[in-house]
Amino acid sequence: MTLDVSLLIGAAVVIAAIASVRLVHRTGFPSLLVFLGFGLALELSGVGFPTENPQVAQQIGLWALAVILAEGGLTTNWSHVRRSVPLALVLATVGVAVSILIVAFAIKGPLGFDVKTALIVGAVLASTDAAAVFSVLRRLPLPPRLAGVLEAESGFNDAPTVIAVVLLTGASQASAGLGTFLLETALELVIGAAVGLAVGPAGAYALRHVALPASGLYPIAVLALTFVSYGGAVLLHGSGFLAVYLTGLILGNSHLPHRAATRSFAEGAAWLAQIGLFVMLGMLAHLEELPSAVVPGLIIGTVLALVARPLSVAVSSLLARVLRLDRVTWREQAFLSWAGLRGAVPIVLATIPWAAGIEGSKDIFNQVFVIVIVFTLLQGPTLPYAARLLGVSAPAEAHDLSVESAPLEELHADLLQVKIPPESLLHGVEVFELRLPAGAGVTLVVRDGRSFVPTGSTRLRTDDQLLIVATAACRDQVERRLRAVNRRGKLAGWYGERGLE
Repeated sequence: MTLDVSLLIGAAVVIAAIASVRLVHRTGFPSLLVFLGFGLALELSGVGFPTENPQVAQQIGLWALAVILAEGGLTTNWSHVRRSVPLALVLATVGVAVSILIVAFAIKGPLGFDVKTALIVGAVLASTDAAAVFSVLRRLPLPPRLAGVLEAESGFNDAPTVIAVVLLTGASQASAGLGTFLLETALELVIGAAVGLAVGPAGAYALRHVALPASGLYPIAVLALTFVSYGGAVLLHGSGFLAVYLTGLILGNSHLPHRAATRSFAEGAAWLAQIGLFVMLGMLAHLEELPSAVVPGLIIGTVLALVARPLSVAVSSLLARVLRLDRVTWREQAFLSWAGLRGAVPIVLATIPWAAGIEGSKDIFNQVFVIVIVFTLLQGPTLPYAARLLGVSAPAEAHDLSVESAPLEELHADLLQVKIPPESLLHGVEVFELRLPAGAGVTLVVRDGRSFVPTGSTRLRTDDQLLIVATAACRDQVERRLRAVNRRGKLAGWYGERGLE
C-alpha cells in the first residue's frame, strides 16, 4: 500500500472516529468501543496494515498510553484530587495485588491455566483504564472526592500492573521468589516517582523563566518534558508510566504560560492517541478467533467485575481506614467496585506475553479483548444509574469552567485581548468612555504585571492590556469602536471616525 493511500485511509478513519464521538457523547456509550469497531472493520476489509507483529503493536500501545497518561496528569486539578490520593495509591498498589491474586486463584482450576499464566492474566486485567475513566467519569455529577479517587487510581495503577506483567512474563522470573518480585516492583516505582518529581518542577521552572518566541512552542515543550520523564525513568529501570503521570500532574498544576493552549494541545494529542490505539488493537484481533474466547472471557470478566474488583476495593478501603488515610462508606465502595472500567490498557498489556512467545498468549489476548468489549459496554452506560441508585451522585456539583476559545464559541462569545500601544489616544480614556456596544465589557486590565477588574471610571494607560468579553454578534462592532478611539480618542464619533480598516 502506498503512502498516499495509507494517509487517505488514516485520515478518513480519524474523521469518522471524531464524528462518532459527537454521536455517542451524550449517551454515555464508551467511544473506545466504536474505535475498536473501526479497527475490526478495517481488519475484515483486508486493508493490509502491518499489525500482525505483536512487538510493534506493544511498542505503539505503550507510546499511546504514555500520551494518554500525560494528558490525564496535565488536565487533573490537584486541588480536587489531593484528598483522594492516599486511597487512590492504596487501590493502585494493594488493590492491584489483591485483584491479581483473586483472579489467578479463581481461574487456575476451571480454565486449566498453570500458576504463572493465571497470574499473568490477573496482572493484565488488574489496571483500570485512564482513557475510559477520564472520558466517562468527567461527565458524571460525582462528589469531587469520589471522582478524584477514580481518576487518580486510573493514573497511578498503570505503573504497578505494567511492572507486574513484564516481571511475570520474563523468563528470569520463573524461579524468582515473592520477595524478589516485590522488591523489584517497589524499586521501579520509587525510581519512576523520583524521576517524575524531579522533571516536573524543573520543567515548570524552566518554562516560567525561558521566553519562547512563539506561544505554540509551549504546549510542545510541555508534552516533550513528559516524554523526557518517561524515557529517563525507563533508562534508569524505573516506571515510565508513573514518571509521565507525575510530571504531567505537576506541570498541569503549575503557573505556566499559555496553560489553556497547553491543555487543549494535550487533549487533542490524547484523543489522537486513543483513536490510533483502539483502531490498531481492533485490527490486531481476528473476528473468526473471538467466538472461542467468549466463554472463558465471560468467566474471567465475571470473576473480575463481581469478585476481584469488589474485594480489592474492600481490602484497600479497610487498610485506608486502619491507617487513617480515608474513610469510605459501603455505598462509595460499591460504586468504586462497579466503576473499575477496563479499556485499552489490558489489551495493550496482553500483547506483552504474546510478544514474548508465552504459550497460549494469543488466546489470552482474545479473551481480554472480549472482556473489554462486553464489560465496558455493560458498565460504562450504567454508571449514572449506579451512582443514583447508590446515592453517591451530586447533581448540584459545580463543574470546572475552562475559559478558552472552544467553550467561548459554544457560548457564542469571544474573548478579545487588546494592548494599548505608545501614542494611542486610548491613553487617558476612562472605561465608560469607550462606549462599547451592549453585549461587551472590559472584564480585566493588566497593568505593570498586575491584574485588576476595572470600574467605569478606571482610566486606561499606555501598555495596559485589556481583556474584553463580547458576544459573537457584536464583536466586529467592538473592534471598530476600539480602533476609532485608538485613532481619534473618546470623541471619535464626533469626528466621524468609524474605525474601519
